[in-house]
Amino acid sequence: MKLLFIFGPNLNLLGEREIEIYGGMSFAELTKLITEEAHREGVEVEIFQSNHEGEIIDCIHQKRKEIDGIVINPGAYTHYSIAIRDALKAVALPTLEVHLSNVHAREEFRHHSVIAPVCWGQITGLGAWGYLLAIRAFLLARGKS
Repeated sequence: MKLLFIFGPNLNLLGEREIEIYGGMSFAELTKLITEEAHREGVEVEIFQSNHEGEIIDCIHQKRKEIDGIVINPGAYTHYSIAIRDALKAVALPTLEVHLSNVHAREEFRHHSVIAPVCWGQITGLGAWGYLLAIRAFLLARGKS
């Protein structure tokens, strides 16, 4: 199994910005944690981060035939990127939306995701654990525990 992890705007600044919301783990530490867990579970991962909507869409299009699923944290694009939503819908791959913080306990505008309706599920508020749970969910869906 191969999963594509996509991280949107400002996630490259994890560990430096709003630590009280996103925690002190750096982006490098998070991606290392994801990669190590995936390796332990026999899952291949590719990590992609961009602050640019078009680059995220291009990545989804380019990788669509090389992967089995997508784990995406679209960052602020969660709330308004119909273009990313349409790209995910077009490639029709199982997708999990993951957020470090509980977006439903934050500002009102963060309560709505335009991405979630085209996803298999959404994991919010569990910090880095959310990404590890996403790996586990794909394995369980495939019949491996």
